[in-house]
Amino acid sequence: MSMKSTMLTFTLLLLFSAVSILGGCNTVAGAGRDISKTGDNIESSAERNK
Repeated sequence: MSMKSTMLTFTLLLLFSAVSILGGCNTVAGAGRDISKTGDNIESSAERNK
């Protein structure tokens, strides 16, 4: 994949994650879990694309 396509994929992933966090968490604790899960997903994606 080209760098431009990789950045587009990452940006879309980040956007969809943000929408999920904002739409899906009802409490502060829920938001923390959602943010942590998003970070884990980004980290694992970065590891796969080294």
